[in-house]
Amino acid sequence: MGVSSDADSLLSVLLRELPANGLDTAAFNIHQIAEDLRIVHLLAFDSVGVSINEVLPRLDSLLSKAYISYVTGQRYGFVQPEKLFNSLNMKADNSGYARLFDEEVKKPDSREAEQKLVSDERMNYLSASHPEGYVYKALQRQLAQTTDKDQRHKIAVNMERCRWQMKRPDETDRMVLVNIPSQQLWAVSPDSVLDMRICCGATTNKTPLLHSAISYMQVNPEWIIPQNIVKTDVAHHGGDSAYFARHRYYIVERSSGDTLNPAEVSSGEMLSGRLRIGQKGGAGNSLGRIVFRFPNNFSVYLHDTNNRGAFNRDRRTLSHGCVRVQKPFDLACFLLPDADEWTKDRLRISMDIRPETERGHIYVREHAGDPKPFRLMSYQDVTPKVPLYIIYYTAYPNPKTGEVELWPDLYGYDQAISREMGSILL
Repeated sequence: MGVSSDADSLLSVLLRELPANGLDTAAFNIHQIAEDLRIVHLLAFDSVGVSINEVLPRLDSLLSKAYISYVTGQRYGFVQPEKLFNSLNMKADNSGYARLFDEEVKKPDSREAEQKLVSDERMNYLSASHPEGYVYKALQRQLAQTTDKDQRHKIAVNMERCRWQMKRPDETDRMVLVNIPSQQLWAVSPDSVLDMRICCGATTNKTPLLHSAISYMQVNPEWIIPQNIVKTDVAHHGGDSAYFARHRYYIVERSSGDTLNPAEVSSGEMLSGRLRIGQKGGAGNSLGRIVFRFPNNFSVYLHDTNNRGAFNRDRRTLSHGCVRVQKPFDLACFLLPDADEWTKDRLRISMDIRPETERGHIYVREHAGDPKPFRLMSYQDVTPKVPLYIIYYTAYPNPKTGEVELWPDLYGYDQAISREMGSILL
């Protein structure tokens, strides 16, 4: 790089921008760079006992490394999240690591920075390397206002998440945003924000981080019990017909489609993979009265629950990976912004919620003697599909208030990022 005016400019920028972006100047050798520049400018080689042949190569090397590391990290992140998160948790059967992060992230390319370093564009490229986006800017402002060491470190960790080049929420999007550490869901539209509590995956069954789009809803869904839950919770009740009746579970032979008598099915047969075990829809179903579906590689979804009391807990990491929502009817209405009042009442009646229209009241009175529960709606497309983000931020601007809030590191992901980044972080 040589000792040009850009050397002083680069040092000035790094001295200012490193701490402003949650990064430690020591990790970029800023003190040594500043000292070497001082020696060069004062021609003080003899006074400090070093030769020009020692200082200039060292200065050039340190400046180059600092430049490349900073601009590459700012543009792509200092951590590769897919590699990090997907090597954290070994599966219960020791068959490999559980996939926890399912986003496409652009890989860093330091060659681009190296090319800019030796061009006339290097300072402009440096200035343009700061992440864009309202979340990063909000965290940067919060960092500047915060003196507490631990809080500054937490904010810096979350600023790293903003550097990863992947699809992320935009302030102007209409979307559903689920943040695991806050145990909160925000349904965001341009003129309003619906917020609610969630229950998410336990630390042994973490909810995966992903981006998708909610495409349809099912009302009074049946629950097809995943095989891992059959193994841990259901199989040891083999032959216990009372248990199956109490939970409204049924057993179907996959090959023939025949429904079997639970009293005649052993634990071993339930573990064989030849049977499908499910729970009938309606009152008492583990998915509650409605489930919100979106494409993903984990068979997870958002859903209602028959355990409403769980939302009163401070820590709500208790599911097998799916996300339980506190206000399912309100979320359904958010996803159907053009629904008329009768459509909403059809949904209410199907979910055993009191109707609000006269037509709804008449329908309930006229069908009060029906032998089956009211089922006016069982399936509803969401058109257009609504973007869904399941994220993990322990510091984030609350979409409803705009204020940056801090939450506990429930899954230990902050610790993992801190270990990976090491001394780079504040």
